[in-house]
Amino acid sequence: MLHDSLMDSGTQSPRPAQDIGTPDVGQRIRKLREERGISLSELARRAGVGKATLSGLENGTRNPTLETLWAVTAQLGVPLTLALGAGPTIQGTAVEGVLLQVFEDEGVTYELYRLTIPAGATQVSPAHHEGVTEHLTVFAGVLSAGPQDAPLRAAAGEHLTWRSDVPHIYSAIGAQDVHASLLIRYPHH
Repeated sequence: MLHDSLMDSGTQSPRPAQDIGTPDVGQRIRKLREERGISLSELARRAGVGKATLSGLENGTRNPTLETLWAVTAQLGVPLTLALGAGPTIQGTAVEGVLLQVFEDEGVTYELYRLTIPAGATQVSPAHHEGVTEHLTVFAGVLSAGPQDAPLRAAAGEHLTWRSDVPHIYSAIGAQDVHASLLIRYPHH
């Protein structure tokens, strides 16, 4: 399945990840790819995105979806922030995230996001690289999130944790938007 195609079970279609400085992101992706000795075709195949999509991203002529960026960075084995730079607002099919902080610790990178998921919206995100975990705290609304084949559920004041090296979902249940924090833990390889 191509990650730049419809990625959710709802009616939303993918939106470009906004405010990310597309030419800079493309240059960062190309540099990371070349540093790893991976061809454009091979990275596109591994990430499940079209070669033209990846080429457009690298050349700054195409606005990628958040799902595409996560799929590509997962195959490069790097945190999303290495491609994005600092402080962007990013949008997936249903999830809007604001990067609040990047933390580095011995052998691990953490990204902290503030998330908003509109009521009734669902997003499927591609697998991150091996060993990545997500830690989500819900402040408002009810959320179903976690591995696509076994999602977890949390209401305001509750916390979820899962391995996100598998396809995973975020789904706002009910009539209230979900507001949450998301900490993504990326072990270095």
